[in-house]
Amino acid sequence: MDSLHESLSNRDLAPVPPSQRTWSMWNITALWIGMAVCIPTYTLATVMIAKGMNWWQATLTVLIGNLIVLLPMILIGHVGPKYGVPFPVFARASFGTQGAHIPAIARALVACGWFGIQTWIGGGALYSILGALGWIDTAADTEVVSWLGITSLQFLCFIAFWLVHVFIILAGIESIKWLEVWAAPFLIACGAALLIWAFVKVTDDASLFSSETHFAEDSGFWWVFWPQLTAVVGFWATLSLNIPDFTRYCRRQKDQVLGQMLGLPPTMTFFCFIGIIVTGATIIVFGEAIWDPIKLVALLGSKTVVVIAMIALLLATLSTNLAANVVSPANGFSNLLPKWIGFRLGGLITALIGIVIMPWRLYSDLQEYIFTWLLGYSALLGPIAGIMLCDYFLLRKTRLDLRGLYDPRGVYRGINWIAVVTLVLSVLPNIPGFINAATNTAGTEDAIFWSFFDRIYAYAWFIGVGLSIPIYWLLMQLTPARAAPAPLDKVEFSAKADTVALN
Repeated sequence: MDSLHESLSNRDLAPVPPSQRTWSMWNITALWIGMAVCIPTYTLATVMIAKGMNWWQATLTVLIGNLIVLLPMILIGHVGPKYGVPFPVFARASFGTQGAHIPAIARALVACGWFGIQTWIGGGALYSILGALGWIDTAADTEVVSWLGITSLQFLCFIAFWLVHVFIILAGIESIKWLEVWAAPFLIACGAALLIWAFVKVTDDASLFSSETHFAEDSGFWWVFWPQLTAVVGFWATLSLNIPDFTRYCRRQKDQVLGQMLGLPPTMTFFCFIGIIVTGATIIVFGEAIWDPIKLVALLGSKTVVVIAMIALLLATLSTNLAANVVSPANGFSNLLPKWIGFRLGGLITALIGIVIMPWRLYSDLQEYIFTWLLGYSALLGPIAGIMLCDYFLLRKTRLDLRGLYDPRGVYRGINWIAVVTLVLSVLPNIPGFINAATNTAGTEDAIFWSFFDRIYAYAWFIGVGLSIPIYWLLMQLTPARAAPAPLDKVEFSAKADTVALN
Protein backbone atom coordinates (compact mmCIF):
# COMPACT_ATOMS: atom_id res chain seq x y z
CA MET A 1 0.00 0.00 0.00
CA ASP A 2 2.77 2.41 0.92
CA SER A 3 4.36 2.10 -2.52
CA LEU A 4 1.29 3.40 -4.35
CA HIS A 5 1.89 6.76 -6.00
CA GLU A 6 0.78 9.58 -3.70
CA SER A 7 -0.74 11.55 -6.58
CA LEU A 8 -3.30 8.78 -7.07
CA SER A 9 -3.73 7.27 -3.62
CA ASN A 10 -4.29 7.87 0.04
CA ARG A 11 -5.63 5.81 2.94
CA ASP A 12 -9.22 6.16 1.71
CA LEU A 13 -8.54 5.42 -1.99
CA ALA A 14 -6.11 2.51 -1.52
CA PRO A 15 -7.44 -1.06 -2.00
CA VAL A 16 -9.11 -2.50 1.10
CA PRO A 17 -7.03 -5.54 2.12
CA PRO A 18 -8.93 -8.84 2.58
CA SER A 19 -8.39 -8.74 6.33
CA GLN A 20 -10.38 -5.48 6.55
CA ARG A 21 -13.34 -6.60 4.43
CA THR A 22 -15.81 -7.21 7.24
CA TRP A 23 -19.20 -6.42 5.67
CA SER A 24 -21.64 -9.32 5.47
CA MET A 25 -24.76 -9.83 3.37
CA TRP A 26 -26.80 -8.32 6.23
CA ASN A 27 -24.63 -5.17 6.22
CA ILE A 28 -25.38 -4.61 2.52
CA THR A 29 -29.07 -5.42 3.01
CA ALA A 30 -29.27 -3.01 5.95
CA LEU A 31 -27.43 -0.40 3.90
CA TRP A 32 -30.10 -0.59 1.21
CA ILE A 33 -32.98 -0.57 3.67
CA GLY A 34 -31.50 2.50 5.33
CA MET A 35 -31.04 4.23 1.96
CA ALA A 36 -34.35 3.22 0.37
CA VAL A 37 -36.59 4.14 3.33
CA CYS A 38 -36.72 7.90 2.85
CA ILE A 39 -39.21 10.60 1.96
CA PRO A 40 -38.29 10.82 -1.77
CA THR A 41 -38.98 7.05 -2.00
CA TYR A 42 -42.32 7.54 -0.27
CA THR A 43 -43.32 10.27 -2.72
CA LEU A 44 -41.90 8.66 -5.88
CA ALA A 45 -44.98 6.61 -6.77
CA THR A 46 -47.46 9.30 -5.75
CA VAL A 47 -46.31 11.29 -8.79
CA MET A 48 -47.35 8.33 -10.94
CA ILE A 49 -50.78 8.34 -9.30
CA ALA A 50 -51.07 12.05 -10.03
CA LYS A 51 -50.23 11.29 -13.68
CA GLY A 52 -53.14 8.86 -13.92
CA MET A 53 -51.87 5.41 -12.87
CA ASN A 54 -53.75 3.27 -10.39
CA TRP A 55 -52.09 1.72 -7.33
CA TRP A 56 -50.90 -1.55 -8.87
CA GLN A 57 -49.57 0.11 -12.03
CA ALA A 58 -47.49 2.53 -9.96
CA THR A 59 -46.25 -0.24 -7.66
CA LEU A 60 -45.34 -2.46 -10.61
CA THR A 61 -43.48 0.41 -12.29
CA VAL A 62 -41.39 0.91 -9.17
CA LEU A 63 -40.63 -2.82 -8.93
CA ILE A 64 -39.62 -3.11 -12.60
CA GLY A 65 -37.44 0.00 -12.40
CA ASN A 66 -35.58 -1.32 -9.37
CA LEU A 67 -35.10 -4.77 -10.90
CA ILE A 68 -33.59 -3.05 -13.94
CA VAL A 69 -31.20 -0.88 -11.97
CA LEU A 70 -30.30 -3.86 -9.76
CA LEU A 71 -28.47 -5.48 -12.69
CA PRO A 72 -25.82 -2.76 -13.22
CA MET A 73 -25.70 -2.35 -9.45
CA ILE A 74 -24.60 -5.97 -8.98
CA LEU A 75 -22.32 -5.99 -12.04
CA ILE A 76 -20.45 -2.80 -11.15
CA GLY A 77 -20.42 -3.90 -7.51
CA HIS A 78 -18.44 -6.98 -8.61
CA VAL A 79 -15.19 -5.00 -8.63
CA GLY A 80 -15.50 -4.26 -4.90
CA PRO A 81 -14.98 -7.71 -3.36
CA LYS A 82 -12.57 -8.66 -6.14
CA TYR A 83 -10.17 -5.69 -6.00
CA GLY A 84 -11.19 -3.65 -2.96
CA VAL A 85 -11.15 -0.33 -4.84
CA PRO A 86 -13.65 2.58 -4.65
CA PHE A 87 -15.57 3.98 -7.61
CA PRO A 88 -13.11 6.76 -8.65
CA VAL A 89 -10.25 4.24 -8.81
CA PHE A 90 -12.37 1.74 -10.74
CA ALA A 91 -13.25 4.49 -13.24
CA ARG A 92 -9.52 4.85 -14.03
CA ALA A 93 -9.60 1.57 -15.95
CA SER A 94 -12.04 2.96 -18.53
CA PHE A 95 -11.48 6.74 -18.39
CA GLY A 96 -7.77 6.81 -17.46
CA THR A 97 -6.06 7.94 -14.26
CA GLN A 98 -6.80 11.59 -15.08
CA GLY A 99 -9.95 11.09 -17.14
CA ALA A 100 -11.58 9.36 -14.15
CA HIS A 101 -12.13 12.82 -12.67
CA ILE A 102 -14.95 13.30 -15.21
CA PRO A 103 -17.27 10.50 -13.97
CA ALA A 104 -16.13 10.94 -10.36
CA ILE A 105 -16.97 14.65 -10.23
CA ALA A 106 -20.16 14.19 -12.30
CA ARG A 107 -21.32 11.64 -9.75
CA ALA A 108 -20.12 13.81 -6.86
CA LEU A 109 -22.05 16.91 -7.98
CA VAL A 110 -25.27 14.91 -8.37
CA ALA A 111 -24.73 13.54 -4.86
CA CYS A 112 -24.21 17.06 -3.54
CA GLY A 113 -27.61 17.99 -4.97
CA TRP A 114 -29.21 14.96 -3.36
CA PHE A 115 -27.42 15.69 -0.08
CA GLY A 116 -28.92 19.16 -0.05
CA ILE A 117 -32.43 17.89 -0.87
CA GLN A 118 -32.36 15.23 1.84
CA THR A 119 -30.95 17.65 4.41
CA TRP A 120 -33.70 20.13 3.57
CA ILE A 121 -36.33 17.39 4.02
CA GLY A 122 -34.82 16.44 7.39
CA GLY A 123 -34.71 20.08 8.43
CA GLY A 124 -38.41 20.30 7.58
CA ALA A 125 -39.12 17.35 9.88
CA LEU A 126 -37.15 19.01 12.68
CA TYR A 127 -39.12 22.24 12.08
CA SER A 128 -42.39 20.30 12.48
CA ILE A 129 -41.18 18.57 15.67
CA LEU A 130 -40.39 21.91 17.28
CA GLY A 131 -43.78 23.21 16.21
CA ALA A 132 -45.59 20.16 17.62
CA LEU A 133 -43.80 20.60 20.94
CA GLY A 134 -44.81 24.26 21.02
CA TRP A 135 -41.20 25.45 21.06
CA ILE A 136 -41.75 27.54 17.94
CA ASP A 137 -44.89 29.03 16.42
CA THR A 138 -44.86 27.69 12.86
CA ALA A 139 -48.20 29.38 12.07
CA ALA A 140 -46.72 32.82 12.80
CA ASP A 141 -43.42 32.05 11.06
CA THR A 142 -44.33 33.63 7.72
CA GLU A 143 -41.61 36.22 7.15
CA VAL A 144 -39.51 34.90 4.29
CA VAL A 145 -35.88 36.00 3.97
CA SER A 146 -35.81 37.40 0.43
CA TRP A 147 -32.43 36.08 -0.69
CA LEU A 148 -33.12 32.64 0.81
CA GLY A 149 -36.73 32.12 -0.21
CA ILE A 150 -37.52 30.50 3.19
CA THR A 151 -37.96 31.77 6.75
CA SER A 152 -35.06 32.17 9.13
CA LEU A 153 -36.41 29.43 11.42
CA GLN A 154 -36.67 27.00 8.53
CA PHE A 155 -33.09 27.80 7.59
CA LEU A 156 -31.88 27.30 11.18
CA CYS A 157 -33.56 23.87 11.34
CA PHE A 158 -31.91 23.00 8.03
CA ILE A 159 -28.51 24.00 9.43
CA ALA A 160 -29.11 22.07 12.67
CA PHE A 161 -29.80 18.87 10.75
CA TRP A 162 -26.82 19.64 8.51
CA LEU A 163 -24.56 19.78 11.58
CA VAL A 164 -25.66 16.26 12.60
CA HIS A 165 -24.36 15.05 9.24
CA VAL A 166 -21.08 16.87 9.76
CA PHE A 167 -20.58 15.18 13.13
CA ILE A 168 -21.01 11.69 11.64
CA ILE A 169 -18.83 12.55 8.62
CA LEU A 170 -16.01 13.46 11.00
CA ALA A 171 -16.50 10.12 12.80
CA GLY A 172 -15.64 8.22 9.60
CA ILE A 173 -17.25 5.63 7.30
CA GLU A 174 -17.52 2.90 9.96
CA SER A 175 -19.99 5.09 11.86
CA ILE A 176 -22.19 5.10 8.73
CA LYS A 177 -22.09 1.28 8.63
CA TRP A 178 -23.34 0.96 12.21
CA LEU A 179 -26.01 3.62 11.72
CA GLU A 180 -27.46 1.63 8.81
CA VAL A 181 -27.47 -1.63 10.79
CA TRP A 182 -29.34 -0.16 13.76
CA ALA A 183 -31.70 2.02 11.71
CA ALA A 184 -32.93 -0.65 9.27
CA PRO A 185 -35.34 -2.64 11.50
CA PHE A 186 -36.67 0.52 13.15
CA LEU A 187 -37.43 2.12 9.78
CA ILE A 188 -39.24 -0.97 8.52
CA ALA A 189 -41.37 -0.96 11.68
CA CYS A 190 -42.24 2.72 11.22
CA GLY A 191 -43.27 2.13 7.61
CA ALA A 192 -45.48 -0.75 8.68
CA ALA A 193 -47.05 1.46 11.37
CA LEU A 194 -48.02 4.04 8.74
CA LEU A 195 -49.62 1.31 6.65
CA ILE A 196 -51.57 0.03 9.66
CA TRP A 197 -52.76 3.59 10.37
CA ALA A 198 -54.18 3.80 6.84
CA PHE A 199 -56.16 0.56 7.17
CA VAL A 200 -57.43 1.46 10.65
CA LYS A 201 -58.62 4.93 9.64
CA VAL A 202 -60.36 3.82 6.43
CA THR A 203 -63.46 1.70 7.08
CA ASP A 204 -63.69 0.38 3.52
CA ASP A 205 -60.26 -1.08 2.73
CA ALA A 206 -61.28 -1.80 -0.85
CA SER A 207 -61.44 1.95 -1.51
CA LEU A 208 -57.67 2.09 -1.14
CA PHE A 209 -57.21 -0.35 -4.02
CA SER A 210 -59.12 1.35 -6.79
CA SER A 211 -58.25 0.06 -10.26
CA GLU A 212 -59.49 3.22 -11.95
CA THR A 213 -57.03 5.28 -13.99
CA HIS A 214 -57.36 8.93 -14.93
CA PHE A 215 -54.87 9.67 -17.68
CA ALA A 216 -55.08 12.99 -19.51
CA GLU A 217 -56.78 12.99 -22.91
CA ASP A 218 -53.51 13.41 -24.79
CA SER A 219 -51.75 10.58 -22.93
CA GLY A 220 -52.23 6.98 -21.81
CA PHE A 221 -50.52 4.31 -19.75
CA TRP A 222 -47.45 3.88 -21.96
CA TRP A 223 -47.03 7.63 -22.38
CA VAL A 224 -46.78 7.93 -18.60
CA PHE A 225 -45.04 4.61 -17.94
CA TRP A 226 -41.75 5.13 -19.79
CA PRO A 227 -40.68 8.48 -18.32
CA GLN A 228 -41.75 7.31 -14.86
CA LEU A 229 -39.82 4.05 -15.28
CA THR A 230 -36.78 6.04 -16.36
CA ALA A 231 -37.19 8.26 -13.30
CA VAL A 232 -37.30 5.19 -11.05
CA VAL A 233 -34.12 3.84 -12.67
CA GLY A 234 -32.57 7.30 -12.41
CA PHE A 235 -33.41 7.38 -8.70
CA TRP A 236 -30.56 4.92 -8.06
CA ALA A 237 -28.52 5.49 -11.23
CA THR A 238 -26.14 7.34 -8.93
CA LEU A 239 -25.50 4.35 -6.65
CA SER A 240 -25.19 1.99 -9.62
CA LEU A 241 -21.94 3.82 -10.38
CA ASN A 242 -20.37 4.15 -6.96
CA ILE A 243 -21.64 0.94 -5.36
CA PRO A 244 -18.00 -0.29 -5.22
CA ASP A 245 -17.51 2.35 -2.50
CA PHE A 246 -19.45 -0.10 -0.29
CA THR A 247 -18.95 -3.54 -1.85
CA ARG A 248 -15.18 -3.11 -1.45
CA TYR A 249 -15.76 -3.91 2.23
CA CYS A 250 -17.58 -7.19 1.45
CA ARG A 251 -15.91 -10.52 2.17
CA ARG A 252 -17.38 -12.35 -0.84
CA GLN A 253 -19.25 -11.70 -4.07
CA LYS A 254 -22.19 -13.61 -2.58
CA ASP A 255 -22.50 -10.99 0.16
CA GLN A 256 -22.85 -8.06 -2.23
CA VAL A 257 -25.13 -9.89 -4.70
CA LEU A 258 -27.61 -11.32 -2.19
CA GLY A 259 -27.41 -8.25 0.02
CA GLN A 260 -28.45 -6.00 -2.86
CA MET A 261 -31.13 -8.38 -4.10
CA LEU A 262 -32.71 -8.56 -0.65
CA GLY A 263 -32.26 -4.89 0.20
CA LEU A 264 -33.05 -2.85 -2.90
CA PRO A 265 -36.14 -3.99 -4.91
CA PRO A 266 -38.24 -5.26 -1.96
CA THR A 267 -37.63 -2.18 0.20
CA MET A 268 -38.19 0.35 -2.58
CA THR A 269 -41.38 -1.38 -3.74
CA PHE A 270 -42.75 -1.82 -0.22
CA PHE A 271 -42.10 1.77 0.83
CA CYS A 272 -43.51 3.20 -2.40
CA PHE A 273 -46.57 0.99 -1.85
CA ILE A 274 -46.91 2.48 1.64
CA GLY A 275 -46.78 5.96 0.11
CA ILE A 276 -49.53 5.08 -2.37
CA ILE A 277 -51.89 3.53 0.19
CA VAL A 278 -51.32 6.13 2.91
CA THR A 279 -51.77 9.02 0.45
CA GLY A 280 -55.00 7.39 -0.71
CA ALA A 281 -56.13 7.18 2.91
CA THR A 282 -55.47 10.90 3.44
CA ILE A 283 -57.97 11.70 0.68
CA ILE A 284 -60.64 9.82 2.61
CA VAL A 285 -59.64 10.95 6.11
CA PHE A 286 -58.67 14.59 5.46
CA GLY A 287 -60.40 15.29 2.15
CA GLU A 288 -57.18 15.94 0.23
CA ALA A 289 -54.15 14.03 -1.01
CA ILE A 290 -51.25 14.62 1.40
CA TRP A 291 -48.20 13.16 -0.34
CA ASP A 292 -45.70 14.71 2.07
CA PRO A 293 -45.33 12.47 5.17
CA ILE A 294 -44.03 15.42 7.19
CA LYS A 295 -47.31 17.28 6.65
CA LEU A 296 -49.27 14.11 7.33
CA VAL A 297 -47.52 13.34 10.62
CA ALA A 298 -48.16 16.90 11.80
CA LEU A 299 -51.91 16.20 11.47
CA LEU A 300 -51.93 13.05 13.58
CA GLY A 301 -52.84 14.94 16.75
CA SER A 302 -50.95 13.38 19.66
CA LYS A 303 -47.71 15.18 20.41
CA THR A 304 -46.06 11.92 21.40
CA VAL A 305 -47.01 10.25 18.12
CA VAL A 306 -45.92 13.29 16.13
CA VAL A 307 -42.51 13.46 17.81
CA ILE A 308 -41.82 9.71 17.48
CA ALA A 309 -42.89 9.75 13.85
CA MET A 310 -40.76 12.82 13.11
CA ILE A 311 -37.73 11.25 14.78
CA ALA A 312 -38.26 8.23 12.51
CA LEU A 313 -38.35 10.54 9.49
CA LEU A 314 -35.17 12.24 10.67
CA LEU A 315 -33.42 8.89 11.09
CA ALA A 316 -34.64 7.69 7.68
CA THR A 317 -33.35 10.83 6.02
CA LEU A 318 -30.05 10.74 7.90
CA SER A 319 -29.33 7.08 7.08
CA THR A 320 -30.12 7.64 3.41
CA ASN A 321 -28.17 10.84 3.10
CA LEU A 322 -24.96 9.69 4.71
CA ALA A 323 -24.67 6.47 2.73
CA ALA A 324 -26.04 7.55 -0.64
CA ASN A 325 -24.87 11.16 -0.83
CA VAL A 326 -21.71 11.55 1.24
CA VAL A 327 -19.47 8.52 0.58
CA SER A 328 -19.32 8.91 -3.20
CA PRO A 329 -18.60 12.65 -3.42
CA ALA A 330 -16.14 12.36 -0.53
CA ASN A 331 -14.19 9.78 -2.53
CA GLY A 332 -14.66 11.77 -5.73
CA PHE A 333 -13.21 14.95 -4.25
CA SER A 334 -10.45 12.91 -2.61
CA ASN A 335 -9.60 11.53 -6.05
CA LEU A 336 -8.90 15.08 -7.26
CA LEU A 337 -6.12 15.71 -4.72
CA PRO A 338 -5.41 12.49 -2.80
CA LYS A 339 -2.45 14.01 -0.99
CA TRP A 340 -4.58 16.77 0.54
CA ILE A 341 -8.19 15.53 0.55
CA GLY A 342 -9.30 12.43 2.46
CA PHE A 343 -12.76 11.05 3.17
CA ARG A 344 -13.55 13.52 5.96
CA LEU A 345 -12.52 16.66 4.08
CA GLY A 346 -14.28 15.38 0.95
CA GLY A 347 -17.42 14.87 3.03
CA LEU A 348 -17.21 18.41 4.40
CA ILE A 349 -16.88 19.80 0.86
CA THR A 350 -20.02 17.85 -0.06
CA ALA A 351 -21.87 19.30 2.93
CA LEU A 352 -20.88 22.86 2.04
CA ILE A 353 -22.03 22.49 -1.58
CA GLY A 354 -25.30 21.07 -0.23
CA ILE A 355 -25.96 24.44 1.40
CA VAL A 356 -24.84 26.64 -1.49
CA ILE A 357 -27.24 25.06 -4.02
CA MET A 358 -30.29 26.08 -1.93
CA PRO A 359 -31.98 22.66 -2.24
CA TRP A 360 -35.42 23.91 -1.14
CA ARG A 361 -35.75 25.61 -4.52
CA LEU A 362 -34.99 22.35 -6.34
CA TYR A 363 -37.46 20.28 -4.33
CA SER A 364 -40.33 22.77 -4.37
CA ASP A 365 -41.98 21.37 -7.51
CA LEU A 366 -42.46 17.60 -7.93
CA GLN A 367 -42.93 17.87 -11.69
CA GLU A 368 -39.60 19.67 -12.01
CA TYR A 369 -38.06 17.25 -9.54
CA ILE A 370 -38.96 14.21 -11.66
CA PHE A 371 -38.53 15.45 -15.20
CA THR A 372 -35.62 17.84 -14.79
CA TRP A 373 -33.66 16.46 -11.87
CA LEU A 374 -34.12 12.67 -11.98
CA LEU A 375 -34.31 12.28 -15.76
CA GLY A 376 -31.64 14.92 -16.33
CA TYR A 377 -28.86 13.27 -14.41
CA SER A 378 -29.90 9.77 -15.55
CA ALA A 379 -29.10 10.98 -19.09
CA LEU A 380 -25.56 11.73 -17.89
CA LEU A 381 -24.93 8.79 -15.58
CA GLY A 382 -26.41 6.11 -17.86
CA PRO A 383 -23.60 6.43 -20.44
CA ILE A 384 -20.97 6.35 -17.69
CA ALA A 385 -22.42 3.07 -16.41
CA GLY A 386 -22.46 1.66 -19.95
CA ILE A 387 -18.82 2.58 -20.55
CA MET A 388 -17.66 1.05 -17.27
CA LEU A 389 -19.66 -2.16 -17.77
CA CYS A 390 -18.39 -2.60 -21.33
CA ASP A 391 -14.80 -1.93 -20.30
CA TYR A 392 -14.78 -4.22 -17.26
CA PHE A 393 -16.79 -7.20 -18.53
CA LEU A 394 -16.66 -7.21 -22.34
CA LEU A 395 -13.12 -5.93 -22.90
CA ARG A 396 -11.11 -6.76 -19.79
CA LYS A 397 -13.02 -9.89 -18.72
CA THR A 398 -12.92 -8.54 -15.10
CA ARG A 399 -9.09 -8.65 -15.09
CA LEU A 400 -7.52 -5.36 -14.00
CA ASP A 401 -3.91 -4.38 -13.35
CA LEU A 402 -4.44 -3.28 -9.77
CA ARG A 403 -1.12 -1.52 -9.43
CA GLY A 404 -1.70 0.16 -12.80
CA LEU A 405 -4.80 1.86 -11.38
CA TYR A 406 -2.47 3.77 -9.03
CA ASP A 407 0.38 4.34 -11.51
CA PRO A 408 0.39 7.71 -13.37
CA ARG A 409 2.64 6.14 -16.02
CA GLY A 410 0.94 2.74 -16.17
CA VAL A 411 -1.40 1.11 -18.65
CA TYR A 412 -4.34 3.33 -17.57
CA ARG A 413 -2.34 6.57 -17.60
CA GLY A 414 -3.73 9.96 -18.59
CA ILE A 415 -7.11 10.37 -20.25
CA ASN A 416 -8.82 7.72 -22.33
CA TRP A 417 -10.30 10.02 -24.93
CA ILE A 418 -12.36 7.20 -26.39
CA ALA A 419 -14.36 7.07 -23.14
CA VAL A 420 -14.81 10.85 -23.21
CA VAL A 421 -15.96 10.85 -26.85
CA THR A 422 -18.35 7.97 -26.11
CA LEU A 423 -19.80 9.88 -23.17
CA VAL A 424 -20.43 12.98 -25.27
CA LEU A 425 -22.00 11.04 -28.16
CA SER A 426 -24.25 9.09 -25.79
CA VAL A 427 -25.48 12.19 -23.96
CA LEU A 428 -26.15 14.28 -27.07
CA PRO A 429 -29.55 12.77 -28.07
CA ASN A 430 -30.99 13.65 -24.65
CA ILE A 431 -29.82 17.27 -24.50
CA PRO A 432 -32.72 18.80 -26.54
CA GLY A 433 -35.31 17.03 -24.37
CA PHE A 434 -33.51 18.13 -21.23
CA ILE A 435 -33.52 21.76 -22.40
CA ASN A 436 -37.26 21.58 -23.11
CA ALA A 437 -37.87 20.12 -19.64
CA ALA A 438 -35.58 22.62 -17.90
CA THR A 439 -37.34 25.55 -19.57
CA ASN A 440 -40.81 24.09 -18.84
CA THR A 441 -41.70 24.17 -22.54
CA ALA A 442 -41.88 20.42 -23.23
CA GLY A 443 -45.07 19.52 -25.07
CA THR A 444 -46.01 23.16 -25.70
CA GLU A 445 -45.95 25.42 -28.73
CA ASP A 446 -43.10 27.34 -27.11
CA ALA A 447 -40.85 24.28 -26.99
CA ILE A 448 -37.32 25.05 -28.13
CA PHE A 449 -36.89 21.63 -29.79
CA TRP A 450 -39.33 19.29 -31.56
CA SER A 451 -41.56 17.05 -29.44
CA PHE A 452 -39.67 14.07 -30.91
CA PHE A 453 -36.81 14.91 -28.55
CA ASP A 454 -39.18 14.90 -25.56
CA ARG A 455 -40.04 11.29 -26.38
CA ILE A 456 -36.35 10.40 -26.56
CA TYR A 457 -35.75 12.14 -23.23
CA ALA A 458 -38.37 9.92 -21.60
CA TYR A 459 -35.95 7.01 -22.17
CA ALA A 460 -32.86 8.99 -21.11
CA TRP A 461 -31.06 6.34 -19.03
CA PHE A 462 -31.85 3.50 -21.41
CA ILE A 463 -30.68 5.46 -24.44
CA GLY A 464 -27.48 6.48 -22.68
CA VAL A 465 -26.60 2.91 -21.69
CA GLY A 466 -27.73 1.47 -25.03
CA LEU A 467 -25.58 3.85 -27.06
CA SER A 468 -22.49 3.90 -24.87
CA ILE A 469 -21.82 0.16 -24.84
CA PRO A 470 -21.56 -0.43 -28.62
CA ILE A 471 -19.87 2.93 -29.31
CA TYR A 472 -17.24 2.34 -26.64
CA TRP A 473 -16.64 -1.27 -27.70
CA LEU A 474 -16.20 -0.34 -31.36
CA LEU A 475 -13.90 2.63 -30.71
CA MET A 476 -11.76 0.69 -28.25
CA GLN A 477 -10.91 -1.80 -31.00
CA LEU A 478 -8.67 1.00 -32.31
CA THR A 479 -6.48 0.71 -29.20
CA PRO A 480 -6.23 -3.04 -28.47
CA ALA A 481 -3.26 -2.61 -26.10
CA ARG A 482 -5.25 -0.30 -23.81
CA ALA A 483 -8.33 -2.50 -23.94
CA ALA A 484 -6.54 -5.76 -23.16
CA PRO A 485 -7.23 -7.66 -19.91
CA ALA A 486 -4.40 -7.61 -17.38
CA PRO A 487 -2.10 -10.65 -17.49
CA LEU A 488 -2.92 -13.12 -14.75
CA ASP A 489 0.54 -12.74 -13.23
CA LYS A 490 -0.31 -9.13 -12.40
CA VAL A 491 -2.67 -10.24 -9.67
CA GLU A 492 -2.99 -12.86 -6.98
CA PHE A 493 -6.37 -14.52 -6.64
CA SER A 494 -7.88 -16.25 -3.66
CA ALA A 495 -10.39 -18.77 -4.98
CA LYS A 496 -12.25 -18.96 -1.69
CA ALA A 497 -12.82 -15.27 -1.10
CA ASP A 498 -12.40 -14.05 -4.70
CA THR A 499 -10.10 -11.27 -3.58
CA VAL A 500 -6.97 -9.81 -5.07
CA ALA A 501 -3.78 -8.43 -3.63
CA LEU A 502 -0.94 -6.36 -5.03
CA ASN A 503 2.20 -8.20 -6.04
